[in-house]
Amino acid sequence: MQNSPLDTLKEVFGYTSFRPFQQEIVDRIINGEDLFVLMPTGGGKSLCYQLPALHRKGVGIVVSPLISLMKDQVDALVAAGVRAAAYNSSASAGEARQTLARLHDGQLDLLYIAPERLMSSAFLERLRDIEISLFAIDEAHCISQWGHDFRPEYRQLARLRQALPGPPIIALTATAEPHTQKDILSGLKLENARCFITGFDRPNIRYTVVDKLKPANQLIKFIQKHPKESGIVYALSRKRVESVTADLKKNGIKAAAYHAGLSAKTRQEVQDAFQRDNILIVVATVAFGMGIDKSNIRFVFHYDLPKNIEGYYQETGRAGRDGLPAEALLLFGYGDIALVRGLIEKSDNSARKRIENQKLNSMVSFGEAQSCRRRVLLAYFGEKLEVGCGNCDICLNPPELVDVTENARKALSCVYRVGQRFGIGHVIDVLRGSKNQRILQLGHDKLSTYGIGKDRAQEYWGAILRHLIQHGFLNQDPDNYSVLTLTEAARPLLQGSIGVQMAKPRTRPVTPAKIPSTKKRVLDYDYDQGLFEKLRTLRKQLADEEGVPPFVIFSDASLAEMAAVLPQDRDAMLLVNGVGRHKLEHYGDQFLEVIQAWTEV
Repeated sequence: MQNSPLDTLKEVFGYTSFRPFQQEIVDRIINGEDLFVLMPTGGGKSLCYQLPALHRKGVGIVVSPLISLMKDQVDALVAAGVRAAAYNSSASAGEARQTLARLHDGQLDLLYIAPERLMSSAFLERLRDIEISLFAIDEAHCISQWGHDFRPEYRQLARLRQALPGPPIIALTATAEPHTQKDILSGLKLENARCFITGFDRPNIRYTVVDKLKPANQLIKFIQKHPKESGIVYALSRKRVESVTADLKKNGIKAAAYHAGLSAKTRQEVQDAFQRDNILIVVATVAFGMGIDKSNIRFVFHYDLPKNIEGYYQETGRAGRDGLPAEALLLFGYGDIALVRGLIEKSDNSARKRIENQKLNSMVSFGEAQSCRRRVLLAYFGEKLEVGCGNCDICLNPPELVDVTENARKALSCVYRVGQRFGIGHVIDVLRGSKNQRILQLGHDKLSTYGIGKDRAQEYWGAILRHLIQHGFLNQDPDNYSVLTLTEAARPLLQGSIGVQMAKPRTRPVTPAKIPSTKKRVLDYDYDQGLFEKLRTLRKQLADEEGVPPFVIFSDASLAEMAAVLPQDRDAMLLVNGVGRHKLEHYGDQFLEVIQAWTEV
């Protein structure tokens, strides 16, 4: 292909410019380098391998964990005029033979496949006779036992580099804290790969945590504020999913349940109906997972506490993939903590229990936080946010701040006095003067910090220590039993040259604050909501005729931009983000007709 990657970006995918880091990633893959890419959901990961596959000789092999995810990606690529296919168990024998024939005849740009099928001896042997442009390992966190969605079959990919050493490998994920990142690189034998950590922030998502009071009523009121919008409600158990779905239906809200206890046929029907906007609300367990490539989900509601921040981040990340405003609301109840911990304790794997308990503690810290939610969330993934985000419940409705400098110094001093070799619980026991056997055996009752915090409750010292972790004064090492160590930032605080303020810990449940409505804006323009709905109606009609999800035709972001800039001809339509040549030829005139009719009224 003679075009430059930027030309292809516009002609095929309909975008006029690259997002941050995309161009360098694309150029390096085209040049044959191995890469590891960590990019937030909706940040444009797929283009990082799809574009290079169109510029290198041969077929790009994409490893994907779910059939539904493969289907969505292939549908979107075919709609853009790309020669793409999936080779998986959902295909009939005839379809599978046809896909393999296209593969051998050089008629594919991209082939999506599951890891176990790719790594079978027969398929690897088949690939030796085929020119391969690249290997893309999507959802790469599945290879890591530290990852929240570990899949043993991904471990087979460790043999890929040895089996087929020629093509470059790009591993991609949206969800990996530092330990998982190291595990991915090691597990895929990519220790020399160039790493692109583009950040975890999704500024278009508003994070809100409210106390769990009357959850059924809280959910119904929330959904009633989001009419005609797609959303996912996550619950912890199958039983809870069924009861929540029944409650919504009783209140006239069309919803469907999704969990592993349903038949594969029922789950597929629910997912297809959701993708095609025939159902707007799905109530699900985490089984409703990575196969969700729907761009116009406007909210994610956590009815129960997630088990870990990685899961929470990935689940909330399914909202607002199109870049438009989205909501993530979590009901936080202390009963949920005990429930999740009970599930963890059922495991016979002590190492796994330790990891999962540490991850749950981090999730609880997020729920209890009284400082910027986004700052806490990003800090978990090793990313520092210097100022409050302005788009979470804490930033929009700030709690009362109190000076905690003296007690923060006590806490840091205690961490130092116990040798920086213990976790939060032990440090609190020393501060509060506990007489438990371990304290006495270690002689920590003789330390100068022993008992200096006995006037404060355990919960208070926990809040102080979590605040010091979240703001970079302490480091908590999850790989070493969550031991606390002082960072360099602790020095000026201990020396008295800086102070610390912290939000006053909540002592009673608070009434959920009203979530301010977001103005309908895109690209700094107000867009016409009435025209947007007309365009959505046309999109749904075309999608139903072609048997594809509506977002495959155009994303909500593209429709909103059309309703903002009101293109009147094909040239103007081609300037809208997400409108490439192929889609312009197939759909442009019909959308222009609706826009022209609207502007003539």
